[in-house]
Amino acid sequence: MDEMTSAWPLFALRLATPRLVLRPITDDHIPAFIAAAQSGIHDPARSPFSYPWTSVPADELPANMALHVWRTRARTTAAQWTLPFGVWNEGELVGMQDLVAADFGTLRTVSTGSWLRQSAQGRGIGTEMRTAVVLYAFDHLGAEVAETEAASWNTASLAVSRAVGYAPNGSTRKSWGGNAQDVQHLRLEPQELNRPAWTLEVGGHDGVASFLGLGATVRADS
Repeated sequence: MDEMTSAWPLFALRLATPRLVLRPITDDHIPAFIAAAQSGIHDPARSPFSYPWTSVPADELPANMALHVWRTRARTTAAQWTLPFGVWNEGELVGMQDLVAADFGTLRTVSTGSWLRQSAQGRGIGTEMRTAVVLYAFDHLGAEVAETEAASWNTASLAVSRAVGYAPNGSTRKSWGGNAQDVQHLRLEPQELNRPAWTLEVGGHDGVASFLGLGATVRADS
């Protein structure tokens, strides 16, 4: 363990699937993280994000993304945390997958959010990276519920949720992407997860569990 992972054990966490490696974003990753977003994520005419962060002027996006990484890290505690995974495919950073929780010790509930550069879309990567973090949450962190949401028009995001095993859990009207939108909520419990044929490889978990105050390591029976 180097000095940085000793100070911040989340940096040592590594999830691996057959095609992907997911690791928390470090400062060294920020330039590639910015380049992935600048390459294009969605149709500029319609933002899939609740906060339209990609719609800022192009010259403001790099600093805003760096600030987001630092702000997220600074706000992470055992009581409320965000694990911001960079997603690598064939050595290229292609997107981001967040795993988020508040009062996890009591609620045992996580939520997710993600994006992929357009060149990586349509290849099943979104399903694979979401499956990876949900597997990690259920089998290693001891989560009992995973939640997510998407604008009702966002068929790609909703298709990923269905593929992972989420079920609809109501809808609300929200300010979304700068406009009023119907938002679909979805919920997943461990027994409903569409478990893949592959096994998730996990490294660096014990330091994360200790940092988040989760006590003994949780492991799946399967």
